[in-house]
Amino acid sequence: MREHNAEATWKKGLKDGEGNIKTGNGTIESAYSYGTRFGHETNGTTPEELIGAAHAGCYSMFLSALLGKESYTPDYIHTKAKVILGEKDGAPLVERIDLTVEAKVPKLSNEDLQKLAQEAKEKCPISKALSAVPEIGLKATLIE
Repeated sequence: MREHNAEATWKKGLKDGEGNIKTGNGTIESAYSYGTRFGHETNGTTPEELIGAAHAGCYSMFLSALLGKESYTPDYIHTKAKVILGEKDGAPLVERIDLTVEAKVPKLSNEDLQKLAQEAKEKCPISKALSAVPEIGLKATLIE
């Protein structure tokens, strides 16, 4: 088992406050605020962007592992995650995550990519951790 850490600090009230998010090893550190999360401010990140980055990274690695088990070696796997923050019963809710994947994998059929892409979506550890999200969509494209 491996432990991974992150931390966040928030100062002041919700709308007039500001915070800082940092990974345990310090390689990612960013400001965040009400404006970056719910408004149009662009100077900082959001918890949802970090969830998206974690999901895209985990998914890509898991798909690579599944391809390897089938004796395929991808030239690359590029995954984008769009995290949709909505509202339910007056409270913010991550309503949906859309994964868009492009993979260049020599000798792999599109049918096999679709099967393995779906399996990766269901089984990667971050997908499992996000099982409370009502919908996680997937679009996988094989690059020739």
